[in-house]
Amino acid sequence: MLSSEGSRSRGPTVAPGELNVVVSGTETSYELRLLGELDMSTAAQLRDELFRVTSGGARHVIVDMRDLVFIDSTGLSVLITGLKRLRQGGGDLALRAPNPATRKVLEITGLTEVFAIT
Repeated sequence: MLSSEGSRSRGPTVAPGELNVVVSGTETSYELRLLGELDMSTAAQLRDELFRVTSGGARHVIVDMRDLVFIDSTGLSVLITGLKRLRQGGGDLALRAPNPATRKVLEITGLTEVFAIT
């Protein structure tokens, strides 16, 4: 979905309070790009996608957070659960490009010590 601002848009956007999870990858390596807000009302979308790709054999997952504008404790919990599931199967989950607000949440909660962040 594109912004109504036309060419001035910085990329895909979603309505406030919504989350879009864009999945790409192969059998063992996936990228999940998050657009919007990851919170109590949207976390099930990410949980379902993480479960789907890990059940399908994914061993390495990158969660691209560059377009994530908000995350709460429920969203953090989904990420941690996905990380644990992947590590139990010999894989890993990394976070890519969290914006400054999201990075601050990760730092405050100590999750910068748990996740690989690029």
